[in-house]
Amino acid sequence: MRRIVVTGGPGAGKTTLLAALRARGHKTVDESARAIIQERLASGLSPRPPPLEFARQILERDIIKYQQPPELELVFFDRGVVEALWMVNQAARLEAHQLRGRLSQYPYDRRVFVLPPWETIYTTDSERDQTFAEAVQVHDTLVRWYRECEYEIIEVPTGTVAERCAHVLGALAVRDA
Repeated sequence: MRRIVVTGGPGAGKTTLLAALRARGHKTVDESARAIIQERLASGLSPRPPPLEFARQILERDIIKYQQPPELELVFFDRGVVEALWMVNQAARLEAHQLRGRLSQYPYDRRVFVLPPWETIYTTDSERDQTFAEAVQVHDTLVRWYRECEYEIIEVPTGTVAERCAHVLGALAVRDA
């Protein structure tokens, strides 16, 4: 199975792109952070627990999602274990050998599709409360993190959803399912 990561800062269009890929017959895996935030808000809690707790919750869910038996050969992930490890590392520095071990346990395709910040489509909602400037910072930090983890960054240009799907699938040399 090929596990493909789609990432970028908040509000860059990842969820929309993944929904379009799913509509074309591809398997997708939703982001864990948004689900945790929704659950907390529904329970009357603050959107996020303390950073380390939040990162660990995301990591736990992302590992479970990673380990799900594949339905198809190609699976697109909205973020994933690599990013959860970034969050854990931000909150409580991981030893280099711990990080390498975790990364080797949960490998993704070496090409990571990054959606750049796009102010024209950027909006906030109950789960996405970052400013556009914060979204840009997240994007820049994620790009650095994936490169440090030896992933190849493929930027998905702004454009229509169909154009973005075509770019991703073309880069993978995959046809619609």
